[in-house]
Order: sequence, then structure tokens, then C-alpha cells
Amino acid sequence: MQQAKVLIAPEPRKGMPDPTLDKAEFKSRFKSQYIDPGFDQLQSELDRIADAAWDAYDNSRKAPRTRKAGSGYADPDYDLAEDWIAAKSAIDAAKTEYENKDRKRRVLLINGSSRSEHTCPGEMSKSYRMVQMAAEVLEDGGVETEILDLSRTTSEYGRNIHPCKSCFSTAAALCHFPCSCYPNYSLGQTQDWMNDIYPMWMRADAVMIVSPVNWYQVASPLKAMMDRMVCADGGNPDPTLTQGKDAHRAKQVELDGWDYPRHLKGRLFAVVVHGDVEGTKDVRRSISDWLKFMEMAPAGPLAELDRYIGYWEPYATNHEALDKDIAMQGEVRNVAKTLLDAVVLHRDGANIPGSDLAPPRQK
Repeated sequence: MQQAKVLIAPEPRKGMPDPTLDKAEFKSRFKSQYIDPGFDQLQSELDRIADAAWDAYDNSRKAPRTRKAGSGYADPDYDLAEDWIAAKSAIDAAKTEYENKDRKRRVLLINGSSRSEHTCPGEMSKSYRMVQMAAEVLEDGGVETEILDLSRTTSEYGRNIHPCKSCFSTAAALCHFPCSCYPNYSLGQTQDWMNDIYPMWMRADAVMIVSPVNWYQVASPLKAMMDRMVCADGGNPDPTLTQGKDAHRAKQVELDGWDYPRHLKGRLFAVVVHGDVEGTKDVRRSISDWLKFMEMAPAGPLAELDRYIGYWEPYATNHEALDKDIAMQGEVRNVAKTLLDAVVLHRDGANIPGSDLAPPRQK
């Protein structure tokens, strides 16, 4: 009988420049947040606060408040961040809600534009208008909607989606679900919105994304969210398995056999992408391919739409161009109607073709 080959994890590669700051530079950057004259009378207090922040930074207190993982984890005695425990609890509650077949059907509507009347552009986004059109259709059809307006990352205080640190590329098991990279209090990487966003996805039967084209790509906050959703597709729900962020241990866990849990598998999606010059098809395909890779399913042929609004016309009249484009408005509503029909069928027991098949390879 042939023995299974034992794979030994390679050592993590090192060699990038050290980003560590000295105390003077750290305090200079920390205090640069407080240049408003209102803080001028508080310099001695700010110095004391900066010293405390330096101590947290110098001692790498990423998660200063922790508690024991407890039962259900590979290492019950491991100290987990209280933020992560709360986020995991919210995700588990959302999953339980999703699995309750007696609840109302729910669709998560995502405005992928960073444009908002409440900040520098001074005008609402067309994406948000189309989200509202879709919400009307879905709610009239008896579906509960939840709107995730990503423009709040640019217009609301303390609404951040920090960049993905690409833990998954080191080893799948190093990428925890929910993400444990944030908050990182020692680096000032706080107020991360993703711990609220993960449950929105988890409790939804379907997701509809409306996105503009920004330089042949999705807008910045949508791309940030897309990257941070990686943990929902193959991520590790037990950080104690890798003793936190132990890269070598995580490599070994993956090589020992990782099952790449598809946390969002089986949910439906629809996509609307609009532009004014170029790139709509590429961006629509990019979003759709991402969602399909997570084993979510398109609601139907009419649920994926890319169109130009005011093609090569002035930006100053872009909303008026949408007002006149009655056909585009109708197509957006048809996307929502298609998603509505698919959600009803899916909740009534219709299976997504191929959903029960085992993948011949994992990645």
C-alpha cells in the first residue's frame, strides 16, 4: 500500500525593507492628525496621548483586549481579540438567520460608487439612484432589502475599509474569517467597516451590485471591499488553528489539507455596471467572475447589465442623461425583477445547477 506523501511547509520568504518608525517620526505622524486650531490649547494632553500611542506601537499591541477562545476552537486557551469574537458572533447570527426558511427573503443592494453629495463632488451618484430603482422593485415584490452605500467611506467620519494584506497568498489558513488583520490598534488601523459588512452578505439570499467605471475598474471602495471578501471564500474560521498570524504554521495547515470553505456558496447575484466612455463590459465581467468564483450564482441572463449613460457627453449633465435614458432605467428594473424571480424560486427549493458537485481541485 502506497503511503501518502508528507508535505513540509517552506519557510516564509523575507527581505522587504523594515517599515518601523522611530519615536520622533511616529509622534510627528500621530500629532499631524490634530492640526485644527481647536487642538492648540491641548498640546500637553496630545503629547501624553502620543506617548501612550507610541507605547502601543513600540510594543506591537495589535489587539490590546483579548479573552480565551474557549470551547469549539482548536486551542481553547488561545487569546482571541475581543473585536474578532464579536465579529464572529455577528456572522454566526447572520448565518443562522439566513438558514431560517420562515423569514422574509432578503437582498443586499450595494452602491459601489464613492461619489456623494455630502462630500467634495457635491452631487449624488447615478449608482445610488439605480440602487433605489432596484429597491422599489424588490420591496414591491415582498423582498426585504438592505442597502450598503460604499460612498460613506468618503463622506462619513470613521467609515474605513482598510486594504487587504493578502494573507491568503501566504496560506489559505492564514486568512481568517472574519478578517483578523483589523483593527490593528498599534498601527492606528481602526474603525474598519468590514466587520459590519460580512454579516450583511451572510444574511442575504442575493446580492445586487451597481458600479460605475473608474479608470477601467470599479471604484476604490468597491475594490477594497472585494479584496477584503477573500476571507469569505476559503478563509479560516478558527484563528487558534494558526496561533494567530503564524505564517509557517498556516502553510503547514494548508499543506496538510485545506477544504477551502465557501462561506457564501449558493447565494444569488445581479450586477449593473455603467460608464460614459469605456470599460463597462470589462468591469461587469470582472465583478461577475469574482462572484461566480465564490460559487455564487447569476440570477439569469437579464441579471448582468453593462451600459453607457451620456456616452461622450459632458459630465455636468450626467444626471440629466440618466433622466432621459428611460430604456436604461427599465433595464435596471428588469435586473431587479430577474433577481426577485430567482430569489423566490431559490427559497422555494429550486437548486442551483451544479451546486452539489465536488470540485476536482481546490484553490
